[in-house]
Amino acid sequence: MFKKALIPALVLAAASVAVPAAAQSYGQHDRGGRDRDGPRYEQNHRGWQPISQRKYNLDQRIDVGQRNGQLSRREASRLRTELNALVRLEYSYQRGGLSLRERQDLDRRYDRLSQQVRYERRDRDDRRY
Repeated sequence: MFKKALIPALVLAAASVAVPAAAQSYGQHDRGGRDRDGPRYEQNHRGWQPISQRKYNLDQRIDVGQRNGQLSRREASRLRTELNALVRLEYSYQRGGLSLRERQDLDRRYDRLSQQVRYERRDRDDRRY
């Protein structure tokens, strides 16, 4: 009876040790922690924020602005429409793989939308429609 309980316990212990070791990343990095073949699209490279994080941050800023009254419903709706258009453009770019030019274009467009959100939240027009 004791042997029957001991074998599954040993198997479970061995598996729990092996699983975290299998999850380690063995990417190709040099000693400075940089990728040998250049920056990746979704990595934080020299302060660069991934596009997915920028989308999330912009969506949060729009939500917070609408909740605390800095953005009217109309302003928030327009900004969300522009954000959704950017997401669609990003997906169309990603179909063939993002080139440097496409990544720079997305960066410029996200920067411009971020400026628009900042402006609309600070314009103090106090409209609620």
